[in-house]
Formats: sequence, C-alpha cells, structure tokens
Amino acid sequence: MPYILPADRQKLAPATDAIAAVIDGSTTAGDLNYMISLMARAYVDAKGLRYEHLNAVVGALDSCKAEFQRRVVAPYEDRKIGENGDVY
Repeated sequence: MPYILPADRQKLAPATDAIAAVIDGSTTAGDLNYMISLMARAYVDAKGLRYEHLNAVVGALDSCKAEFQRRVVAPYEDRKIGENGDVY
C-alpha cells in the first residue's frame, strides 16, 4: 500500500473526489476498467513513453490488486466462510 503523505493526499483529493462522485449503482466493471486505463495512460503521457514508466504502471496495478485482495476481498471471504461454512 502506498502510504501517501497528508500533503500529497491533499494534492490528489480533487481527482479522487471526482472519481468517487461519478461511481454509483449503475457503474460497471467496464467503466472501472476505463477509468483505471485512462489514469494509467495519463501517467505515461505525463512521464513519457519509457520502459521505466510503463513498468511503474504495471507495478502499481499489481500492487493495488494485491492490496485490494488483502484489505477487502480476504476479509469478505473470511466473513462468508463464517456465515456459510468453509468449502474444504
């Protein structure tokens, strides 16, 4: 997880707030993919098309996935095991 300094969070808040404002019950997985893809592309466009920057995007996406799995998916799965019993 990228532990962002409070000052840096403030700088990013308008973008994250704008994204959060448009997500609702009708937002699809395709919409989410589109938004993430645009952010990744904007990062590369701003930094330049270099392997280092492409690798940074891939690494950030992988790390984000792992953190989401650890913080959100795993606790959900544990709760559901408690409610419904384990498969194994």
